[in-house]
Amino acid sequence: MNNPTIQAMLINGYTAKAFTHNYIFGFPYHGVIYMAYGTANDLPYITKLDRSSENQGYSLRFKPDMAQRQYLLPNAEPLCSVEYLESLFATSKYNRGDLFEKLVAEKFGQKWHKDNPDFTKAPDVVANGIPYQVKFYKATFTNEKTLASL
Repeated sequence: MNNPTIQAMLINGYTAKAFTHNYIFGFPYHGVIYMAYGTANDLPYITKLDRSSENQGYSLRFKPDMAQRQYLLPNAEPLCSVEYLESLFATSKYNRGDLFEKLVAEKFGQKWHKDNPDFTKAPDVVANGIPYQVKFYKATFTNEKTLASL
């Protein structure tokens, strides 16, 4: 799905309300889970427009294709293997995004707990004094209904 106008509207609406414009993006690449540092300026290059479920309009998602992953790689570092993340997932009640966030928090010496803070009020993790929103492969940033309710 490609509609640059709607995608730009969702990006602008999201960033206007976001607590932080710093991100840690997680994605698999050649058997490795990478964490890439980015900002709101990267969103037009790494997000996709999708249809939300349950009549919520369009959604803005982080589901990078190979070209988008290669865009992120210069600011990325390996976090773990895909195999390791999948082994955690197989024995956990949490989804892969939660587990990625947990691994990121632990990398920075923080104790992680599942809390889902509102993106307008708090970051997911603070690393080296910088607040970050953490997004893993296939994550949704927002949708039209959510933005309309803010």
